[in-house]
Amino acid sequence: MATKRTFCRMCLGHCGMVASIDNNGQLTELRGDHEDSQTLGFACFKGLKSPEAHNSKDRIVRPLKRMPDGAFKPVSLDVALTEIAEKLSALIKHHGAESIAGYKGGGAFFTASSSMMLNSFLAAIKSPKAFSTLTIDQSSKTVTAGRIGIWPAGKTPFQRGDVLLLVGGNPLVSVSTNGFDFRNPVKRAKQAKARGMKLIVIDPRRTETAKFADVFLQPLPGEDCAILACLIHIILENGWQDSEFCRQHAAHLDDLRSAVSEFTPDLVAERAKIDAASLHEIARVFAKDCRTGAAVGATGPDMSPHGNLAEHLLECLNVICGRFVREGEPVNPGFLSEKFPRHAQVIPPPRWWESGYQSRIGNFGLLEGELPTGTLADEILTPGDGQVKALLVHGGNPAASIPDQLKIVDALKSLELLVTIEPFMTATAQLSDYILPPTLQYERADLPLFLYETMIYPEPFCRYTPALVKPPAGAEVIDDWKIFWRLAKKLGLELSYFGQHLDMTTEPSTDDILRLCARNAPVSFDEIKAAEHGVHLPDNLDVVQPANPEANGRFQLLPTDVANELQEVFKQDHTFPTLPYRLAVRRLRDTLNSAGRDMPSVRARQAYNPVFMNPDDMAKEGFAEDALVAIRSDQGEIPARVKSDPDLRHGVIQISHGFGSLPDNTRYDEHGVNTNLLLSLARRDTINAMPQMSGVPVAISRRHDV
Repeated sequence: MATKRTFCRMCLGHCGMVASIDNNGQLTELRGDHEDSQTLGFACFKGLKSPEAHNSKDRIVRPLKRMPDGAFKPVSLDVALTEIAEKLSALIKHHGAESIAGYKGGGAFFTASSSMMLNSFLAAIKSPKAFSTLTIDQSSKTVTAGRIGIWPAGKTPFQRGDVLLLVGGNPLVSVSTNGFDFRNPVKRAKQAKARGMKLIVIDPRRTETAKFADVFLQPLPGEDCAILACLIHIILENGWQDSEFCRQHAAHLDDLRSAVSEFTPDLVAERAKIDAASLHEIARVFAKDCRTGAAVGATGPDMSPHGNLAEHLLECLNVICGRFVREGEPVNPGFLSEKFPRHAQVIPPPRWWESGYQSRIGNFGLLEGELPTGTLADEILTPGDGQVKALLVHGGNPAASIPDQLKIVDALKSLELLVTIEPFMTATAQLSDYILPPTLQYERADLPLFLYETMIYPEPFCRYTPALVKPPAGAEVIDDWKIFWRLAKKLGLELSYFGQHLDMTTEPSTDDILRLCARNAPVSFDEIKAAEHGVHLPDNLDVVQPANPEANGRFQLLPTDVANELQEVFKQDHTFPTLPYRLAVRRLRDTLNSAGRDMPSVRARQAYNPVFMNPDDMAKEGFAEDALVAIRSDQGEIPARVKSDPDLRHGVIQISHGFGSLPDNTRYDEHGVNTNLLLSLARRDTINAMPQMSGVPVAISRRHDV
């Protein structure tokens, strides 16, 4: 038995691991690495059970092709890629490059060598039709940066702030949340509390994270905008803002003051069903008692109605309280990221989506080079020039993750070509024409997720892991990026990665691609490879530079579209007599969306997704523990088994996304149920077409069959 150090890439935690490998080269066990400087021995259950995925009898290890009778038949990888290339070439010839689209999920993002390869492939064929999970998650943050402006040095980091205001996130379970330290989140939270940091949590459930809070507010979901507007109102009314920072860097402060004045504590308390005094307490602790530290939101506000407005108001809190890294202060430049000077000044709102390519569906512009996933089903189903005919799915599961499951499944079925890069028979894989199985994480070399490395590490840090084990005997799997390289070669395309042209005559190695990912690193790629515990450069920080003399950018606190949306929120009817409960999103410890759900040890703990209710609500409805119930929205109905949760507020139910299978597979106790059957693609936010996925009005009743 051999042991080797590595790190997990199932989520942003990037936990340091020690892998045990038997004499046959098989991965047998993983444990947290207590010598790891970043995660300090922490590892979650699903990460520790990864050997089950590697060695699973259900793993797809040969490319599969759908036959005319609907059954899948193994084919060689070269045959599959040749046929796929021929179909793509014909579609491009007859319908244009816009008929080819791509969708990317977590399985792609967390693989450094291929995280941007789908985008590069689409760029090579000149198709703008890139979609991903980002725009059905927290793309409101990108929209907000585009509307309010950008401070290059960023906000005060968690490790230095004396307060954190967290709305709708539970990083102690999700091991994520922008603005938190999720490298061993429980230990980092305890360290922050020990140095005196105040934690404010706003959430409809007293979550694992909320139990560390100094101030906790438990509102109805979907009222985030009203609550945040009220906090701004209280702060400005009491003069607790950073007046000097606002004078130098903020525009339209008086307009914002006037716009939020209607959101009085009494009004908002009635809407959100909370105590008005608690709003005053939060405003006081955040803005008066504490002077550094940010307000951040997570999936709670970003998946609820008016997610873009909620994020904008969160950033307004940070602006009026001056919660940004200032001139002369240190800032992490990243390790793999491209380096640039950070000046203490505002980059004016770029509003990227208003120029460049506009989609044929709703005239949506690009966000971070991608189209909104909320429009993907319409892009496929709507006839005309630019209709999507082929979809390449890389490490994602759109059939399970996109709202209005009936519509997205119909769309996927209608495609002329659906190709999925996937190691297991997911809902999307079941609909595919070709399934191409990739290597799993301990079978390939890798680096951390460089796209978000400064979110993960407070100081420059990087590590490399080699491939620790070989794929199963007889398997024909390859590293994901090679699929795109080989397709490009068959199509006669030139493929680039980060602006660097790849050799299209001789296939590069995965290390060659990773070397490109490390092109901006402060040490050589070979030095990174040689460091067993990674390269940590705590002294390699940048210092925020003074503003350029000609700089005149200011944060735009209340652009016209934000002002209009704020008025809409104030006037909207927020009562739903026939749908008395509100559905909220919820993370589970043992799964990450639809990933990891089929590992035997995970299934033993979480075979299906129960609906959680407050015990008093259960008693009112006459529900016993594990009772079978029906959840109904104005879009559809799903079954679930009810579980009591005394930490959940009255009037709210929670059920996790990512479960279930295709709509015609209704074995709830075996698969759970897909909550997207309750959600509509018709209610989409502006700019990012974000569907409403939380704060959804629902009713719940007894059900006797499943």
